[in-house]
Amino acid sequence: MSSSLLSSLIVIVVALLTVVVLAFNAVYVVREYQRLVVFRLGKSIGSRGPGFQVLIPIVDRVVWVDLREQFLQIPHQTCITKDNAPIGIDFLIYWKVTEPSRSVIQVANFAGASQGIATTTLRAVIGDILLDDVLARREQINQVLRLKLDEVTERWGVKVTTVEIREIVPPREIQDAMNRQMSAERNRRAMVTESDGKREATILVAEGDKQSAILRAEGERQATILRAEGERQAQSLRAEGYALALRAISDVASGLDSKTIGLQYLEALKGLGNSPATKLLLPLEFTNLLRPMIDHATQAVQADGRPANGG
Repeated sequence: MSSSLLSSLIVIVVALLTVVVLAFNAVYVVREYQRLVVFRLGKSIGSRGPGFQVLIPIVDRVVWVDLREQFLQIPHQTCITKDNAPIGIDFLIYWKVTEPSRSVIQVANFAGASQGIATTTLRAVIGDILLDDVLARREQINQVLRLKLDEVTERWGVKVTTVEIREIVPPREIQDAMNRQMSAERNRRAMVTESDGKREATILVAEGDKQSAILRAEGERQATILRAEGERQAQSLRAEGYALALRAISDVASGLDSKTIGLQYLEALKGLGNSPATKLLLPLEFTNLLRPMIDHATQAVQADGRPANGG
């Protein structure tokens, strides 16, 4: 009795464990960024998820697929350019699964397959481009690589989103030539900057000289105007002084009679007589002025002599 009971308990426990294991294998919780590719008896029945999923234990087999964007690092590759220059390139490929079932069924090792296609595609692309273009057109090369890789990976249910070249290493002699070119370019820019500075300084100095000359000319013009104005006012004052003096002389002369004027002339003759000159020139007006005085003196003398003769 005890042995049979023990056997029954063992059977029950085994059955419960089996049920638990089967239930555990039948229930899946799929996250938002995951999908389950379900194979039922070896045949794909599509993808499941996200959320709570129940499958048939033992009959269904699942493959987890991550839908998040991932990257694949392509190691350093040596490529030959169109002008036969060897260069080293390494780049990154960013990709994401768009069709989970095809990504599981169509390719066994996506990373390895992508790396092989990426290296061959890179060599084909670089072989059609000159070295200078490889160094200058990195973004265009990235775009070409992405398109060519996307054409291949599309049938695997994978989308290549971005290709980024990380480093391009040209040969040593080309690097030396590039360094010399960069140095020459920097020297040229320095010379251009220096010449531009000198030109600007010369322009500023010339502009300053022009402004200074304009100010000096303006100052001289103002000074000339002021001097001319002062001279004009001085001449006007002198002319007014002369006019007043002549007016005063005219007023005084108009009040003098002929006798007074004659006396003045006589005083002038007295002064001339004292001079050492042997010849004197008298104006006609002087004789006309003295004639009345001489006649008057003659009459006076004659009047004084008559009584004497009569007596």
